[in-house]
Amino acid sequence: MTQYPTSHANMAAAVSSEHFNHMQLLLKAPSKDTVRDVCLQSHRGPSRRLTETTAAALSIPAAQAAQLVQSLHVLSHHVVFHNLSFPDQILQLFPESFHPNLKNLLTKILLENSTTWKSEALSNQISLPQLKDLDWRVDMVTGSDSVSRMCVPTCLVHFKMEEACPSAGGEVVSSATVELSRESLDTILDGLGRIRDQLSMVAGK
Repeated sequence: MTQYPTSHANMAAAVSSEHFNHMQLLLKAPSKDTVRDVCLQSHRGPSRRLTETTAAALSIPAAQAAQLVQSLHVLSHHVVFHNLSFPDQILQLFPESFHPNLKNLLTKILLENSTTWKSEALSNQISLPQLKDLDWRVDMVTGSDSVSRMCVPTCLVHFKMEEACPSAGGEVVSSATVELSRESLDTILDGLGRIRDQLSMVAGK
């Protein structure tokens, strides 16, 4: 089963009977649209504003609204992380005593939005830097042996990497230069050759 990335806290959270008890507060909602709106907003995460609007919409105390929002947040992230894509997979999460109509409505809302939430989770996951450019040159460096004062060839490899940076609203390019002796370069080339052979072997399967 494919699992989609979410925050560490959400990955560890399990949906408990207490969470489902809090969700039954949705029975106080004036309409199905209100239930849907609270569910969608809760997926993004608890906030003071959401707690206040939920409390007003359901005519419940702010403390109960906060518990409801958190419980819905845990449920929706559980569905995304475990890639629950069928009604039966979600329905079986609910306890038998849970209100049947509300259970069916929540299941429908979760299924309707799970694809969008999965896409958002994938786009927001932490990605490794990508190599964008590579340049190199060979220099002659004077050896430390004061007797011979021999010039030793060395290779300078310049890497340019690009990594996603959501906080900056795009991507950030960084660079690094590595100095390699002939022995170090031989070791790296040997390792890269083995990686290339293994990738070719995997691709050929």
